[in-house]
Amino acid sequence: MSNYEEIATRIADIIISPDSVLGFINGAISVPLDLGYMAYGVFDTDSHYSHETETIRIIQAMRNGILNYDRILDAIKIVFSKFDQYVSISKQNKVLSRGSFSIIGRVVTNSAISSTIAKAIAQRAGWTVALRGGAVGNILLIGGMKERCIRTSEQLSVDEPELYQVLRVKDYDLLYFMFEPALKPFVDALIVRRQQGIPAFDNILESVESKVSGDHGHH
Repeated sequence: MSNYEEIATRIADIIISPDSVLGFINGAISVPLDLGYMAYGVFDTDSHYSHETETIRIIQAMRNGILNYDRILDAIKIVFSKFDQYVSISKQNKVLSRGSFSIIGRVVTNSAISSTIAKAIAQRAGWTVALRGGAVGNILLIGGMKERCIRTSEQLSVDEPELYQVLRVKDYDLLYFMFEPALKPFVDALIVRRQQGIPAFDNILESVESKVSGDHGHH
């Protein structure tokens, strides 16, 4: 149960203070400069075929402007709307003892949270590009970043296939590693729902609701 509590606490923290996610994002995208060797169109010799095709997909996605702010924002909103979809189902089924779901509903409609995360990522991505000299120095193709980009996408396809599919359609799974640290509790809640069932998911939601209500009570 402590696992549910932990997920609920992290979700509540983000609802109460959207800026709290910025530290996670900086952690995900910080790049040690000396390691910033470029791999544009050059494949790791040891990487297998799937990583080659993924690298080609990354290059295509970048040419199509995947690192633009509005695309990053769109990707984040998709994750929230997937979460919201399941919250709504729980609400309809009236499984929850509490009638009001307004607080959690606010997260998803609260564009402040999505835009805070998207801005932070876009700025970091832009900063890296500028730092390394124009279009070639791109954040998604810096050595270890590319590995992480691909691995995180693969992991998501195992953990939460439905969300992965929705993101994959627009190549947003490639951005996932950048906002995963910020959105992880929401995705963890979806994973709990899939693996442990709706009652477990509802437990998390109830806990979030009471934490956020409690916080609002103190103000």
